[in-house]
Amino acid sequence: MRIPRVYSPQPLSIGDCIELEAGAARHLTSVLRMTSGQPVCLFNGRGGEYSGELVEAKKGKASVAINHFADVDRESPLCIHLAIGISRGERMDWIMQKATELGVSEITPLFTERCEVKLSGDRLGKKVRHWQQVAISACEQSQRNSVPQINNPILLEQWQQHCEASLKLVLHHRSAKSLGEMSPPSGEIALLIGPEGGLSEREIEQATSFDFLPLAIGPRVLRTETAPLAAISILQSLWGDMS
Repeated sequence: MRIPRVYSPQPLSIGDCIELEAGAARHLTSVLRMTSGQPVCLFNGRGGEYSGELVEAKKGKASVAINHFADVDRESPLCIHLAIGISRGERMDWIMQKATELGVSEITPLFTERCEVKLSGDRLGKKVRHWQQVAISACEQSQRNSVPQINNPILLEQWQQHCEASLKLVLHHRSAKSLGEMSPPSGEIALLIGPEGGLSEREIEQATSFDFLPLAIGPRVLRTETAPLAAISILQSLWGDMS
């Protein structure tokens, strides 16, 4: 069996014996049915990963003795900030998961003109925590040791006003500009994508007024959950670590 990787936000050090959070403990003991003495890999998002073994494994409770640290860095040299209109159903979960696997460093959900999802108050906070957990699980699976930041949803115009990326891109299927024609960025890349139905003409014009470059990915119109994955993959292939 492959050694399971577990995220824990607490400080980790060689020689420590830590009690895992309830969700992680439940997964190891109830889902994977692991027992004392079996190996576990831990990471806390602060760099590297820790090897250890279970010293207690009861239903819903698990402790790990840490015995080794590996300074492993699997992060892309490309810093990508994905900003995307909030979609209905499980599409956003899919985007959070796959964008994390592909190496984005930050994701901001956006309220746009064609966004049909209404979030506020406790429901909004619960949804953001859920998305963050989706990203954490994707890091566990993909062997990333850094967890992307999932921001609170914000209005598109507010996000644009504060975006300071060195390269700002807005997906627009009627644009003639492709990534192959652009120069490698010197810093962060901001990638703006609309929800179902895309961004409105007004929103695209507004984005260009904030120095976003219209970008097309091939001759076909991609769904909102497909477009970011295609764009991120191309960016990573051109300038990141997927060449």
